[in-house]
Amino acid sequence: MFLGPSGCGKTTLMRIVGGLEKQDKGSIRLAGDLLAGPDQRRGMVFQSYSSFPWLTVRDNIKFGTRYRREISVTEKEKITDHYMNMVGLSSFSDFYTNRISGGMRQRVAIARTLASSPDVLLMDEPFGALDAQTREHLQFQLMEINKSEQKTTIFVTHDVEEAILLADHIVIFSARPAQVVKKIDVNAAIPVSERQNRIADPQKFFSLRNEILEIIRAEYHQTVEAG
Repeated sequence: MFLGPSGCGKTTLMRIVGGLEKQDKGSIRLAGDLLAGPDQRRGMVFQSYSSFPWLTVRDNIKFGTRYRREISVTEKEKITDHYMNMVGLSSFSDFYTNRISGGMRQRVAIARTLASSPDVLLMDEPFGALDAQTREHLQFQLMEINKSEQKTTIFVTHDVEEAILLADHIVIFSARPAQVVKKIDVNAAIPVSERQNRIADPQKFFSLRNEILEIIRAEYHQTVEAG
């Protein structure tokens, strides 16, 4: 989980990891392989709605299987059904995505990305534009998806509570020019099983939340004082 103030470069770093932008120096490796440009091993869910309005929910999700040449047409249909059901959109299969809510469109984007079978799932503030109720619902749905899919996920947010809820590890960035301020092992403080089952001790949650907020506040004040 990448956490930091708006404008610090979280999205830029995510796009570099996804192969959508080129870094000035250094390299990006996945399982030891040097990466240059996008490939099927990385799938990205954006903050802005990225579904195709001229396609139905089903066809949007099926689009994720388009480049999986190793599987049959029948298998692609099964994969489409699997992920459409996983995100709870089976009853909206024939709806065009300009006729469904923003939360549903983000579920379509998540399902389509998973259907492409990436090794790494990249999520750039995917719930940032949603109302609080829909956001919470999708956060817990994402936890269930990660539990069943066991995907490596890199998630960008500036929401501290979202970071604590979803992350195994949080990397906190300073304001621009961004530097890594601290890395936090969330599971050591609040086991993922407690968060998934909504039984986390509130005291643990607020203690970790306050620790992170203090770090962010300190960085903010340093930035202001530096002019």
